[in-house]
Amino acid sequence: MVHNMNYEDARLYLLGRPEAREDYPFSPDILVPKVRGRMFATLTESSGIARMNLKCDPDEALALRDIFAAVSPGYHMNKKHWNTVTLDGSIPANEIRRMIDNSYRLVVMKLPRLERVALLAQHETN
Repeated sequence: MVHNMNYEDARLYLLGRPEAREDYPFSPDILVPKVRGRMFATLTESSGIARMNLKCDPDEALALRDIFAAVSPGYHMNKKHWNTVTLDGSIPANEIRRMIDNSYRLVVMKLPRLERVALLAQHETN
C-alpha cells in the first residue's frame, strides 16, 4: 500500500532536516520551518487538507505544476521560485520528501558561505 503524506508526516519530515527550527511568524496555524533563520517551507492545514509552500528551481517548479494537479504557483509567495503542494494523496510521499529536500537544499545553498560550510560540516547531507 502506498503511504500518503498528511500534515503530521510533513511536519515531522520538515523538522527532521538538519538544524530545522519550528517558527510561527505569520499566524499560529502556519508552521514556518527555518534553517539558520531562513524559511524553507510553510505548512498549514484547513478542513483536514494540508498544504505546503516549497522553494523550487523555476524550471522544475513549472514542470511539477504540469505533472501534478496538486502543485500550483506558491500562494502568497514569489510564484517563480515557490510552489504550493496540496497533500491530497495524489502525490507519492517519496516525491513530496524529494520536493522538501530540494527546498531545504536551495535555502542552505543561499546561506552565507561560512554558515553553509559549518552546517554541512556538522551534518553529513546527500
